[in-house]
Amino acid sequence: MDSPESSLGPSIWAVSDGRAGNAAQVRAVIAALSETRRWLQIGHISGQGHRAEPITLTPRAPWTWLPGASWPAVRSALPAAQRQLLSSPWPTIWVAAGRRSAPYTAAVRDWSGGRTLSVQILDPKTDPALFDLVVVPEHDTLEGPNVIRTTGSPTHFSEDMIEEAGQAFADLADERGKSAVVILGGDSKAHKFTREAADTLIEQFETLAGQGWRLRITCSRRTPVQVVSDMRAFADRVGARFWASEQDGPNPYLAWLLYSDVAIVTEDSANMLSDAAWHGLPVHMAKLSGQAPKFDRLHKSLIERGCARWFDGALERWEYSPLREAGRVADAIIEKLLERYPQPEMDQSGDPTRTAAPDWL
Repeated sequence: MDSPESSLGPSIWAVSDGRAGNAAQVRAVIAALSETRRWLQIGHISGQGHRAEPITLTPRAPWTWLPGASWPAVRSALPAAQRQLLSSPWPTIWVAAGRRSAPYTAAVRDWSGGRTLSVQILDPKTDPALFDLVVVPEHDTLEGPNVIRTTGSPTHFSEDMIEEAGQAFADLADERGKSAVVILGGDSKAHKFTREAADTLIEQFETLAGQGWRLRITCSRRTPVQVVSDMRAFADRVGARFWASEQDGPNPYLAWLLYSDVAIVTEDSANMLSDAAWHGLPVHMAKLSGQAPKFDRLHKSLIERGCARWFDGALERWEYSPLREAGRVADAIIEKLLERYPQPEMDQSGDPTRTAAPDWL
């Protein structure tokens, strides 16, 4: 529905710097915002310039050598094709994630004459007053009157996604009771998935399999090739389920989250830890090699919230309120929008298009 014409409900641009984790957080916030019960609150807003496809902005040096607040002529930092995307009509809502997208989130308020609500996810490394809303995890230290601090990362799974995954892997419903989804990350700036860490986990998994636990192991793009190979061999040996890529068949990630009783998640990814906590699964955090203060704060916040405990080879069950931070961010966006666009009197015409949910997700 890419069109400069007015749309049903506010128009939205989803923007990131191309990193998968950042793009996922933008999608999560927009998906939460688009749930029918929320959309009905803002469906009266007539937006323009909606873009159904996400926008990736990849600014280049020398701009990227400078703090975002110091970038001159921010459009010039982009390849020509991306510069052409940044033109009116401007959206009602701009949601972006990643430090390199932040200069554009700040600029769109000026370009739109202040009409676009600018939302920046993750610390922009500049004055938060340049944005309408800034969303950062508690393990960052940014504060301000327009800053929303979340436990973990904003993540969201729509009802349609859940229903589709549940039906596609309905056979898993009969394997509840002692099932564990194992979500493996990989190498990053702060952590390394060493051979030693992999051997320790496999030894612990062997014990769990011997105790009757059904293990469902999935890897990320960052999981080292050797670790993937070792985990696949282990899964084959004990009869565990395993998925690393499309070559292993349809992606069961969401279904495994739905139909598992507990989760084991490596400590290196706020997004993966938050995915498991969104479903209310007892999250057992598995240690890798490496450490960083912000991850220490992330782990501490998840433990204090009751979502997670450190994995020591044993699995436990406990309950807590599922972590639904993308919904909290969406509610804050709605509050800001209603300040600008108060809801009209309830329509009595019976016209269903006045309250229809968005069709572009």
